[in-house]
Amino acid sequence: MAPAPFFAIVAGAGPGTGRSVALRFAKTYPVVVLARNPESYSDIVTEIKKAGGQALGISTDIIDPASVNSAFETIKKELPGSKLAAAIYNVSGGFAKKPFLELTPEELDSGLDVSVRGFSRFAQSALPLLLESVPDSPHPPSLLITGATASVKGSAHFGSFAAGKFALRALGQSLSREFGPQGIHVAHIIVDGIIDIPRTKSWTTPSSAEDAKLRPEAIAETYWHLHTQHRSAFTQEIDIRPYVEKF
Repeated sequence: MAPAPFFAIVAGAGPGTGRSVALRFAKTYPVVVLARNPESYSDIVTEIKKAGGQALGISTDIIDPASVNSAFETIKKELPGSKLAAAIYNVSGGFAKKPFLELTPEELDSGLDVSVRGFSRFAQSALPLLLESVPDSPHPPSLLITGATASVKGSAHFGSFAAGKFALRALGQSLSREFGPQGIHVAHIIVDGIIDIPRTKSWTTPSSAEDAKLRPEAIAETYWHLHTQHRSAFTQEIDIRPYVEKF
């Protein structure tokens, strides 16, 4: 009997980390890309297919339980008999940049909705599938979480974003301690710096040196490395930044 095929899920598409991670994992697995709007994932799916890979895009509102459940039911129908090798949570929210005294309850909730409630729903759907993959996955089944500078350092006027990212980091630690002994690699990646994408071309950095911004494809290699780590040497958290970034 042929071994079951494996696939990866990337929640949160975009021109930076989401795209690069999807393309990197697509070299080995069919990749499912989740995003609220088709325009966020359609080009990624097309790019993967043109490169000879397999990809499926599903419109998903990560903070809506029914939408997340529907996405995983669609995956089951579209990839019958396949097993989950890696689930990457790259969704972010809560960018209400304003003084704390002007922050509304709704704006504070926006960070918590995506980083805590959304991730919880995604993880509760993905972890049972990852557990099923433990015995025969080519690499340790992985739940990889995208963090940010705000995961460890709350800046002025970024209360909503920092609250969500701090909570996401804590939840990731808890899941790592719970599911690591069961064979699941849960890792949190702190992306500390400006990502080099078209939208940030005009943004200035502390240094004008070459490679002063994070290259998306380099970020993706870190995610792939985490996925392929041997279970005797798991990394629970890693921070990545340009060599000239101050920290």
